Amino acid sequence: MNDTERDRWYITHIVPLSITHIPQFFVNTLVLMPYFLRKKGVGSYVFSVLVLSFVCLIVQYFFKLVLWDNAVDMNGHEVNFFDFKTIFPILFVSATSTVYGLIIYMADQEKIKRDEKQEKLQAELSFLRSQISPHFIFNVLNSIVYLIRTKSNAAEPVTIQLSELMRYMLYEADDVQVSLDKEINYLNNYIELQRVRFEEDVEINMNVEGNIGSQIIEPMLLIPFVENAFKHGVGMIDTPIIDVLVRCNSKELYYEVRNKIAPELPEDKDSSSGIGLKNVKRRLELLYADKHKLEIKKEDNWFIVSLFLQLKTIGS
Repeated sequence: MNDTERDRWYITHIVPLSITHIPQFFVNTLVLMPYFLRKKGVGSYVFSVLVLSFVCLIVQYFFKLVLWDNAVDMNGHEVNFFDFKTIFPILFVSATSTVYGLIIYMADQEKIKRDEKQEKLQAELSFLRSQISPHFIFNVLNSIVYLIRTKSNAAEPVTIQLSELMRYMLYEADDVQVSLDKEINYLNNYIELQRVRFEEDVEINMNVEGNIGSQIIEPMLLIPFVENAFKHGVGMIDTPIIDVLVRCNSKELYYEVRNKIAPELPEDKDSSSGIGLKNVKRRLELLYADKHKLEIKKEDNWFIVSLFLQLKTIGS
């Protein structure tokens, strides 16, 4: 077969197939499947595929009549409307395009499910964050009321310190994540506010160890443990002590809050701790599912909360 014959064979055999099969593939995938299969059902879809296949047969037949001399190919075969060489490729394209369309459809459905799940998680996180701020403000305002009544000279500096805490809550806590140093500074400001309130009545110790630099963390994540310690670690307790430890490296954080408790305190203190610990537990489950370890226990006359957290760094 010389070049001229080869070119003529290509034009008379391949062109009719290409002109029909390529549109057939995309019409089935982009039109028939979305409209008939997803909206009308399997029966309507199968009927539409059969109609499309029949149309493709007609188009191929007329193209061959035009391209083949005397309706006969180079090997002397006459043009037939129905033959295996014509029908099989059309059925094959119908099958492959259907499989491809189903794969695309399943991928779209999976994406929709993931998006819906993500939206639900974001809505829950937003609700949990909305709980934290009023809860915190309520506790701090109680402290200020106490200071105004008993130590009025300390009320003004504490109010100024509260404004710093509020600034963090309003302008930083709405971010998805914040730098670890800001979160710890916020924690330290809260503890200093409590120092002013309790003075020498409560021993408060805070230690920060390690390098705090480019790590990032969910905002308002550490404060509920300290709030809980002040809620249950002062009052009807001899020599109340609250210890806060922050130890971190480039990618890991160990956080521990300890407070003395009364010997007669029930074993399950967390059930009466309000929304604070329950809130932060849920946020840890959502944001650090397999990247945290939280341990809450009563040991002798101490209530101890330990949190191990894997952190990300800025830009990672």
